[in-house]
Amino acid sequence: MLELADRHDLGSCAERREGSSPSVPTHADTFQGRIIKLKIETHPRDDHQMTMIVEIDAEKMEATRRRAARRIAEKVKISGFRPGKAPYDVVRRLYGDGVINEEAVEILVDEVYPEALKDSNIDPGAAGQLENIESLDPPKFIFTVPLKPTVDLGDYKSVRSPYEFSAPTESKLDEEIANLRRMYASTETVERAVQDGDYVLLDVVGNKAKAKADEAALIERKGFALVARTEEKETEWPFPGFSSKLIGIQPGENKEFSYKYAKDFSEEALAGQNVKFEVTVKTVRGVNMPDLDDEFAKKTGLGQTVEELRQRMKDNVETEARNAYDDEYFEKLIDQIKAGATVKYPPQIVEHEVEHVLEDIERRLKNQGVENLESYFKMIDTTKEKFMEEQARPTAVKRLERRLVMDELASVEKIEVDNESLEAEFNNAWATLAMTDEDFAKRTKGGTKASREIVDAVAMDSAYRLVTRRVLDRIKAIATGDAGEPPQPKAKKAKKASASLPEPEAETGEDAPAEVKPARKKATKKKTE
Repeated sequence: MLELADRHDLGSCAERREGSSPSVPTHADTFQGRIIKLKIETHPRDDHQMTMIVEIDAEKMEATRRRAARRIAEKVKISGFRPGKAPYDVVRRLYGDGVINEEAVEILVDEVYPEALKDSNIDPGAAGQLENIESLDPPKFIFTVPLKPTVDLGDYKSVRSPYEFSAPTESKLDEEIANLRRMYASTETVERAVQDGDYVLLDVVGNKAKAKADEAALIERKGFALVARTEEKETEWPFPGFSSKLIGIQPGENKEFSYKYAKDFSEEALAGQNVKFEVTVKTVRGVNMPDLDDEFAKKTGLGQTVEELRQRMKDNVETEARNAYDDEYFEKLIDQIKAGATVKYPPQIVEHEVEHVLEDIERRLKNQGVENLESYFKMIDTTKEKFMEEQARPTAVKRLERRLVMDELASVEKIEVDNESLEAEFNNAWATLAMTDEDFAKRTKGGTKASREIVDAVAMDSAYRLVTRRVLDRIKAIATGDAGEPPQPKAKKAKKASASLPEPEAETGEDAPAEVKPARKKATKKKTE
């Protein structure tokens, strides 16, 4: 008989229940005026799934066989009968008990599975599976049901992490002002070696240190422009300190050097690689910096005087520095909370997250000029299986567990989003997208007209960011010892955040509520009574 496979992550989840429920009739159905009951057993598994055994009265199967025969008669053309009107015995003679039984199983599974979940008080975290049809007389189905992820935060309120942000120094401000002056500087071509502060035009080629003769370069860029600096900058491309290696090179000269990238480098194609670089300096342009005076301040639009410019620049530099500090602070803080928490989830949800990780990586690779994942695997000399095991899956697990912890914190701490704040967040996001995202502006006619799908997506993203910020503010207060009791829900104007944070992007596709229909294993034949 049929065994069902194809896994799908379809949404809703349920709590794991300890123990099992032995053969308790829980569901009543009607057949020819009499009550027929389902017999349901549930057995928890170690992987946060439930085995659910459902037995149905034999009379129910016979009635379903006749419904199945009618469905078959509707699908095929039977000589002498209108669609769906062929008698049961005719359909049975033409197609046999096996075909009718398979169609009947389809009908029963679709009807029985959601009812059995309801009566067992199971809210699945993903599509279940029909693992086996133990018998057809009476019908007895064995399902595997993924359960809702559960999070026990433990004593998270005892976690402490001081918030020790320090504003950038005056020297950092001076450096950024110098960079601003450089943007307005004039340049002239010079016939001398590269010096600190020069603009340099060069060709860059980077190959794996032990590349094969026909192996494509990891990096190849013609006419690449940069500012040569003796001081190493973390944000330099293609690696920190790259431009300092150009100091002293004459126009037209070549230079070779190597660099070993960290395994967690942001560009996947370069992560972990030992790269041999060859650079050719094409042009050197010396820089004539403008004077730092009130006229310059007016030209930049950052103030009418040097003092106003410095204050505006100081605010900008401090904001950027605080954002960078916050990113690192909250990442570590969430990991501290997660270390004391107990997080459980079924394997299907991890697989779903792995798919998202791979999609994200492939999208970034395309932005970097890498055609697809297969090309990337060749570049880094690995296989899909090895990459999945060593990188994609650990990343998915880490991302999933952090999100589940944030979901639970939003629920336990009673994080709420009031309509006024949500509207302000939405309007700000909409205006920003209309001004900065060319594709968004085109699809919405400059932000003046949009489909319901676009509006809903921006609203969901706005709610996600707003709730996330409030969760982070709350755990920061807890970690620094400044937290009181969680705020009480407001009476009317507030919309309570759901137990899980809203997803920033709406999922699309063929997914449906997880309780509607279990996934099926590839059909195999099994003898039944």
